[in-house]
Formats: sequence, C-alpha cells, structure tokens
Amino acid sequence: MTALRPWFVALPVLLAMGLAAWALATARRNVGLVDIVWSLFFLAGTVVALVSLDSIGLRALIVAALVAAWSLRLAGHLAVRNWNAPEDPRYVAIRARNEPGFAWKSVYLVFGLQALLAWIIAAPLFAAVGSPAPIGALDVLGALLALAGITFEAVADRQLARFRADPANRGRVMDRGLWRYSRHPNYFGEFCVWWGFYALAAGAGGAWTVFSPLLITLLLLKVSGVALLEKDIGKRRPAYRDYVARTNAFFPAPPRGRS
Repeated sequence: MTALRPWFVALPVLLAMGLAAWALATARRNVGLVDIVWSLFFLAGTVVALVSLDSIGLRALIVAALVAAWSLRLAGHLAVRNWNAPEDPRYVAIRARNEPGFAWKSVYLVFGLQALLAWIIAAPLFAAVGSPAPIGALDVLGALLALAGITFEAVADRQLARFRADPANRGRVMDRGLWRYSRHPNYFGEFCVWWGFYALAAGAGGAWTVFSPLLITLLLLKVSGVALLEKDIGKRRPAYRDYVARTNAFFPAPPRGRS
C-alpha cells in the first residue's frame, strides 16, 4: 500500500484542477472545456506519483513518457477543436436538465465527477510507477500496446480533422483511412492505450487494477462513446446507415460488401 499512497494524495490535486477548470469554463459559459482537461488529470496524477519516488526506475520513466505523449497530444487536439466552438450538445442537454443554477451544479455534476472518475481510472499508472519490480514481458507488451494506441488515435483524429476542414466534404460521411475499417478508430486507440497501461501495472504486481481498463471499455462502448454518438445519427444522416452496414463500430476489420 505504500507504493499506492501517492494515488490517495493525488485525489485533492485532481479535484483542485477540476475546480480551476470549472471557473474557466463558467466564465466562458462552456462546460465542454472539461474535455480538454480530461487527459491532463492523468498527467498531473503521474507527476504526483513521480515526485513521491526516492528514485525513478525504468518502468516509471516509460509510463511517464507514454502518459505525457498521450495526454498532451489529446489535450492539444481538443483545445484546437473545442476552445472557440459552441458548447457540445451532450453538455447542452445536461445544462437544460439541471437549470436553474447549473453554473454551480456543474462543479460536482461535471468537473468534480470527471476528476473523481479520472482518479479511479488512473490506478494502474500509480501501481506501475510506484513498483520496484524488474521490467518483464508484460511491461514490453504494455508499452508497445499503449504506443500503438496513441499512434492509432492520433492518426484517426488527424484524418477526421482534415476531412472536416474540406468544404467539399460537408454532409458526407468520413469513411476513409482508418475510418474505413472502424466507425470509431479514435476510441479503439484509446482502448489500446488503457489496456497497455494496465499491462504495465500488471507486470509491476498491480493486476488488481483491472477495473480501470474495464471501466474505460464500458465508457467507450456503452456510455459516453459509441452508444451516445450513434444514438440517433442514422435518423439524422441516412448515409450513415450504409456506413454502419459495412463498417465495424469499434474493432477494425475490412469493410463488408461494397466500399
């Protein structure tokens, strides 16, 4: 438990970050800015874990480098996309359900909740960073899987951003590049990242943190990811129904039928 003490220390740090993000988002009347902060919660937690160490070993360095690469890339991508954009429809709906007083309620409904959720999901990072166990096969597998996930997610995000930036694609369905093989390749990349982090934790004796990648998988598939985004998209965009018929929702695979 000594190695995981920084995990508990990190909770007030993440809650303080959430409070600061709430103040900024409230001033801009856009709670969707919490998405930018999401990955930074994990980077902050990793820094807390590193600071607590008497000496930083190879596993800790690997985890820190992977978390920094994933976190900063994702936060930067979302900042460019969302900073001056209207509030995301998901948060518009939450705001509507919780008026009056949503500006204050969002402290715990959005920012506090996400800080707490990030803290729970971050458990494998603390288990991996704080362990003195030697590097083994699981660590190598985990690092490669996380790196592949980071790359896959970044390429998918870049392809979608370029597609949306072209006026000729207005109203069309993105079914090129990685999006030809999965309707949500960015989410699949995220899935790989967290199972990679878990493998690093398991190699350090933290197999008990399996709840983290399982929770991420549930969120991606059934809660805030695929299920939410595709709830009514087929009704709003008939062309998307054809895309659904030939393309896997999550795990990449060759398209079915005509492409």
